[in-house]
Amino acid sequence: MSASEYDVLIVGTGPAGLGTAYHLTDISPSISILMIDKETFCSGGLLNDCKQNYTYPIGFAVENWSKEEAERLLPRVETHLRPIIKKKHNLEVYQRRADRIGVTLLDVRQAHVGTDQSRTLIRRLLGELKSRGVHFLKKEVTDVFENSGRAEIIMDGGETVRGRNVILAPGRKGFGFLQQVMERMGIDYIDNVVDVGIRIETAADNYRIVKDYYDPKFYFPDGVRTFCTNSGHARVVLERYQGFNLVNGHALSEKKPGNNLANFALLKTIGLKDPVRSGQQMAVFLGRLANEIGGGMPLMQRVGDFRMGKRSTAERFNEDLYSFPPSCHVTAGDLGLAVPAKIMRHIWAAMKKLDTIIPGVLHPSTVMYYPEIKMYANKPAFLDRHFRVSENIYMIGDGAGTSRGITGAWASGIRAAEGVLE
Repeated sequence: MSASEYDVLIVGTGPAGLGTAYHLTDISPSISILMIDKETFCSGGLLNDCKQNYTYPIGFAVENWSKEEAERLLPRVETHLRPIIKKKHNLEVYQRRADRIGVTLLDVRQAHVGTDQSRTLIRRLLGELKSRGVHFLKKEVTDVFENSGRAEIIMDGGETVRGRNVILAPGRKGFGFLQQVMERMGIDYIDNVVDVGIRIETAADNYRIVKDYYDPKFYFPDGVRTFCTNSGHARVVLERYQGFNLVNGHALSEKKPGNNLANFALLKTIGLKDPVRSGQQMAVFLGRLANEIGGGMPLMQRVGDFRMGKRSTAERFNEDLYSFPPSCHVTAGDLGLAVPAKIMRHIWAAMKKLDTIIPGVLHPSTVMYYPEIKMYANKPAFLDRHFRVSENIYMIGDGAGTSRGITGAWASGIRAAEGVLE
């Protein structure tokens, strides 16, 4: 076999691609694998914060996964990621409070690495795969083709490489690349769901549950849920996406001193009906609108101002007045001008219920950032349970809608590897 041809080509070195490579080399040590990524370290959740959930359905696309299938593979994910599971306290108390007002609090096995420690984990994973004979190439992939029982990858600059099977796992930011491949190959897909919401930042004492449960998973009526809670040394950060900024949350490991802040997202799931329109394009439109109102930046507003129906100003974001400055300095303003009214109404209702369960969340100092938007990706029409889309090509991970987090993405990589081995 020439240096430019492999048994398996994997595009993306995130958890989905890693899950594929680990399982292939676990079962067939002699298999030849090339992993290609345009970054030295994969971007996304494995690098940023690296929060892991080991309880179904968190992180799994339920239309592609049963509880039994997820629980079959999660122990294999755990074997390689080696998580330190966080303990929970007083869970029953919070669950009783939630149940009384029609809210569900899930009991999820969780681990947290932290942004400052994630590169150490990634280096260990990549090093183990290199010791197994897996090859790596830092290049941007531009297209993929099938030809005579083989697949061929085209890279930036026109360089090509061939493989018997190709696993496309580019992550959420790679949805545009996957869409391009699917449209050219005539692969059907759907793109009608998106999560739109805000990120809440408050003093940790106002959201005391984080002392008992690191990333509490609350599910409210009207399709609203909490997502990606951070505490300890927590901060809100900007994410650049298609020419505008979104907000997200990170936290450092427990090795770093805390800053007495907590942040989490409240997201509402939007499912667009017939005639189906693009959830991705809706997200882009809302994101650009918010950035236009914010002078090129996201918006932030204090809860006290929102309650009174007036916009926040820069003067209200200081230590003297409200006990803490925001960790992410964006544009002070009025979320009511940017967030669609129905979405904001359902999110505000969820915040009031959350304040009943954990009094303090609606303190006037609490900051609401917008927009935080999560894409569900373009979901291909799969030919089998291994996420195969054509004779030699598989699409997996968050970018292909088979998962929604680190552990689910890794598990989808295992399923694709099982298909290759079959």
